[in-house]
Amino acid sequence: MRHAVFTHIDPELLPVFEELRAREPIFHSLEFGSTHEDFARSTAPEYWEVGASGRRYSREFILANTEKIQSVNAAAAGWQCSEFGLCRLGTDVYLLTYTLRQNDRLTRRSTLWQSTAEGWRILYHQGTIVAAEEDDVVLS
Repeated sequence: MRHAVFTHIDPELLPVFEELRAREPIFHSLEFGSTHEDFARSTAPEYWEVGASGRRYSREFILANTEKIQSVNAAAAGWQCSEFGLCRLGTDVYLLTYTLRQNDRLTRRSTLWQSTAEGWRILYHQGTIVAAEEDDVVLS
């Protein structure tokens, strides 16, 4: 059974949610670009991430390797995002969470987004592999 604490979105955040949902999974939407310049524009200077492997990646590493990494169009590959949650952490900072199914691989994703005068940019991202779908726990 899924619990609403994992997928809660306040109604007043629905416009923000629609904008951010369209940008996920990050770096895998042709609509928002797949070039070095697109990645640089969409990430904050202090951006970093934790991959599903647990390895940490700096923005500099990602930018230096964008040309080497084969870009995947999530929609064309049949990847499915579900179980979204969104909360406001500050005036212009939001935490978007969701589950991503990439064929047989299931991960939980978290992205910290910041609204700026230039548009949305990513502060942090994390992906965690799900070992069992029935592992969600909420204490009552």
